[in-house]
Amino acid sequence: MLDRRHFLTVLGATGTILATGHAFAQAAPLPKVVVTKDPNCGCCGGWVDHMKAAGFPVEVITTPQVNRVKARLGVPDDLASCHTAEVAGYVIEGHVPADAVKRLLAEKPQAKGLAVPGMPVGSPGMEVAGAENDTYDVVLFGPSGQKTFARYQGPRLV
Repeated sequence: MLDRRHFLTVLGATGTILATGHAFAQAAPLPKVVVTKDPNCGCCGGWVDHMKAAGFPVEVITTPQVNRVKARLGVPDDLASCHTAEVAGYVIEGHVPADAVKRLLAEKPQAKGLAVPGMPVGSPGMEVAGAENDTYDVVLFGPSGQKTFARYQGPRLV
């Protein structure tokens, strides 16, 4: 049975936790993203910065043999972009927004991964000051084909 002092102590601790945003259980850390990019590509660094800002630890491998990595991982030619990443058993091709990657990791669909084909203006790492952002699809791909996973206009989900 709780006495009054114990009750007030617990109540005070609960208020402190709520006020500071600290929880009893910490969220699991995000898995490491391993990015393979060409040494001559500048926009890939912008995507890496975007992923780091979203809380992902990132390792970058720079090689002129990026196409070999895409082939090994089964990235379809029509979904190819300038860099390829691996995270938690999934392939991330191109300028996929971090929130789409987080959704993929939470939902765990039966798929090979996500891709943003090409290099749409306004996608993470492809921001151009003063330019109108493209609308683009994030494509879920795998053995059962391809389908739209999310649609964005620049950094915004539409």
